Amino acid sequence: MRMRQYLYLICTVVAVFGLTACHETDDEIDEFPDWQKKNEAFFAAKYNAANQAIARGDNSWKVFKSYAKSTETAGKTVDYIVVKVLQEGSGSGYPLYTDSVRVHYRGQLISSTSYKDSEDSELGYVFDKSWRTDTYEPSTFVPAKFAVSRVVDGFSTALQHMNIGDRWKVYIPYQLGYGIKENGSIPAYSTLVFDLTLVAYYRAGTVVPAWNTNQSFLCEENL
Repeated sequence: MRMRQYLYLICTVVAVFGLTACHETDDEIDEFPDWQKKNEAFFAAKYNAANQAIARGDNSWKVFKSYAKSTETAGKTVDYIVVKVLQEGSGSGYPLYTDSVRVHYRGQLISSTSYKDSEDSELGYVFDKSWRTDTYEPSTFVPAKFAVSRVVDGFSTALQHMNIGDRWKVYIPYQLGYGIKENGSIPAYSTLVFDLTLVAYYRAGTVVPAWNTNQSFLCEENL
């Protein structure tokens, strides 16, 4: 008799916890539903729209093949990054793969369940940025320092096409970003979208100097 009561008590407890678990699962938000499919569709649409704009003579759009991909064939859509020019710089020359750079940047994902940018409804969660204010005031920022070779392929590709002072919105397919694995707060299969300004670059072997906010746009030849 005691055994039956004991078994009944165990079954009751299991049933209660089972129902609780179900309710907790029901309340969870799926932040990134169909994320791979959504990101693939987003980048394909952006790539096609950019090429159509370029064909119409719109110079504010650019498409660049990844530096790591062969130049002998056209390649696939996801071998490319898409760029919207926000501001043209006045500098000349480009960073090389072996260079270091200073940049202002903000990285975002495309819009998801909870995250939608009020200024650009296509975009969402900000996963990283070099400035800490709500508004873009580059004269007050200290630009971040990177080695061109130490960032994801899509970011590195963009840098190698930028002049000093260029400000671009850069769209990077997940194949040229963090791929099929999550990276910190960035889920797998994520298109990366960067607001990116090239402030300065430095050739290999050059000591990157400390920065102060009174400096203007510089390239390594001016140091």
